[in-house]
Amino acid sequence: MNLRAKDASGGADLDCWRKAQAVQARALAEAAQELGRLDATLAALPEAEAQGARQRLALEETEAMLWAEGLVLRRDEIGRDLMGARVSSDPEAMRLARWAIRRLEGQGGLADLAGFLGLHRRQTTRDLPDEAVAVRPRGAEFDATADEFLTIIGNTGDLHPLATGPLTLMLWRLAGLSPPERIAEGATWSARHMAGGCDCLRFVPLGRQGRRVWTAYGPPADRLSAHLEAVLAGAKEARQSVRQISRWAASARAATAGIKGDNPARVIAVLAARPLASAMQVEAEAGISRITAERMLNRFAQMGLTREVTGGSRFRFWTANLGRG
Repeated sequence: MNLRAKDASGGADLDCWRKAQAVQARALAEAAQELGRLDATLAALPEAEAQGARQRLALEETEAMLWAEGLVLRRDEIGRDLMGARVSSDPEAMRLARWAIRRLEGQGGLADLAGFLGLHRRQTTRDLPDEAVAVRPRGAEFDATADEFLTIIGNTGDLHPLATGPLTLMLWRLAGLSPPERIAEGATWSARHMAGGCDCLRFVPLGRQGRRVWTAYGPPADRLSAHLEAVLAGAKEARQSVRQISRWAASARAATAGIKGDNPARVIAVLAARPLASAMQVEAEAGISRITAERMLNRFAQMGLTREVTGGSRFRFWTANLGRG
């Protein structure tokens, strides 16, 4: 397959993207600066809290990607599934969500597209739905297509990583590496690729802003302009989300200052470092008894500091009530 020949719009011509980048130099600088602020905010957090923040961002990104595909799967449901809790969601959508979360957290090398997509292990792990494999190239055809895609991307060294985002999305579609309706796969690869120069970020978060650009069409100049706007807004929203956790933790510590001992602070530290937590996890990570963990979580919920996400009486999970922060 010749991707440049297949592209009737000429968007696979790297010179078009170089010209678009020159025109969008100011927007590119602003987007890169905001992304740098987000990366620095994560770097300033304690490691456990930074890991929790990255997990929250990955859940938010996966939710947005799936919604863009028409798969309504909320981040709390995805988080509960990842923790081994039973959920009643569409199993195929949840399988895709698990794949996206793992890749956004850094699993899978970008240079091995078959491995990134989980195609080498389908007989054992069934990473992706069967229909997704049936309509993409297979065997030698997939390898040739993947090589051509990676070769073109490898020749974009004079483009800023953020400027390659819309190009990779376009080439991914042209190559047919995913079914036309499967947005999450190409968007995940692109998000990881753009974050190559970041210290703490594993991917560039677009969140709900991504819906504007993940399926965008048009000339490179228009795509890049819209993409950089989405990166700028997405990074700002992600940074606000990360900082909201710190504000919540400070608010929670102040609200529980009248409770004797250091158990409240220990529980707050666990909840700040995890999108979701069970009483068993709080027990282990806070170093307190199960009874104390359950009592603290229930008391926090009564105070409005946390909310329970399952609605059940057993196998419950709590999350920080960020509206409090």
